[in-house]
Amino acid sequence: MAALRFLGMLNVAIWLGASVFALFGVGQAIASEELRMLLGPNYPYFSGAIAHLIAQRYYGLQLICAALAVAHVTAEWLYLGKYPQKFWLGLLLALGLAAALGALAVEPALHRWHDARYGLKTRPAQREAALHSFRAWQTAGRLVNLLSIAGLAVYLWRVANPPDSTRFVSAVKFRS
Repeated sequence: MAALRFLGMLNVAIWLGASVFALFGVGQAIASEELRMLLGPNYPYFSGAIAHLIAQRYYGLQLICAALAVAHVTAEWLYLGKYPQKFWLGLLLALGLAAALGALAVEPALHRWHDARYGLKTRPAQREAALHSFRAWQTAGRLVNLLSIAGLAVYLWRVANPPDSTRFVSAVKFRS
């Protein structure tokens, strides 16, 4: 049981750490003046391409961590006979949905609008529309990531502090 709890905490800690690092570390580095100076006149296109490559791997890691968290809850249910409470199961499913939303909707849209903005055959009016759409999707992605970080912090607390077990005494026996 202790090993199962440790693996669950490790998974959620990695998931939370990756989310915090992606939002506050990598995101800030991609938009930094240092990268702008390093890439020179190629900065806008290549910084977006670099961000896309990193985001693909980040969302892949998120999906893996979400699947492992569901496997952990399932293992707790099968091994301990503890059916997860609706709130915690709902939170976990919402976090998994946020990871899938990022991987299947936000990142492809960002990639598409980035390519539209810097395409060789793109007209100036199309570039402006692509920039506007890119920023809207980028803001939505950041908001989803920020909400995911908050949810992951709460879920990590739950995994680290499970409710008291009624392993030896059935809760039904106390009803009158």
